[in-house]
Amino acid sequence: MFVIGEEPLKRALTAAGVRLTEQPEDIDIVVASYDRTFDYRKLQIAFDALWQHRRAVLITSNPDRYCPMPGGRGEPDAAAVVAAIEACTGVTCQANLGKPGAEMLQTTLGMLGLAADRCVMIGDRLSTDIAMAAAAGMDSALVLTGETTPEMAAAIAPDAAPTWVLDRIDGLLPEGGHDG
Repeated sequence: MFVIGEEPLKRALTAAGVRLTEQPEDIDIVVASYDRTFDYRKLQIAFDALWQHRRAVLITSNPDRYCPMPGGRGEPDAAAVVAAIEACTGVTCQANLGKPGAEMLQTTLGMLGLAADRCVMIGDRLSTDIAMAAAAGMDSALVLTGETTPEMAAAIAPDAAPTWVLDRIDGLLPEGGHDG
C-alpha cells in the first residue's frame, strides 16, 4: 500500500500490520488523504502504480475539498490529492473509506463495544460529519466553528438536520462545566 497522507495515518496503518511501500511495482492500493507534504514525487509514485503498472486501485480517506484552519483560512484536503491523481492517470477513485460513509464509524463502534444510540458524532461539516452520523443511526452535534456557517445551519432540511447545533464544542458540557 502507498499512502499519500500525514504521518499519523501512516503510523496507524503500520501499527495495524499494513505494509507500506513506495515501490510502484509492489503497490496494490494507493490511499489519497490530507497531506501537507504532497509533491510531484508522491504523484509520480501513484501514477506509476496506477497507470504504468496498472495493478493498483485508488481509494481515499475522505471527500473533503478543503480543511478549515484557524482564522477562516483553509488548506487543500484529500479531494485535491484525489483529483490530481485522477487527472494524470484517468483512474477513478474506487472507494471512500472515511466520512461520510458509515463503515469507519460502525467498525470503531464495534471495536469499542458501543451502540450508535449511546454516542454522539461531533463535527463541523454537514456533508461528511453529520451525514456519517445519520448513516450510522447516531445523534450528532454540528459545531459552527469550521465549514458550516449559521446561515447554512438554518437552511438544513429536517431529514438532514443534526440533533444539536452549537456555537462551540464546549456547549456539550453541562452548565457550569466550562469557562464561559
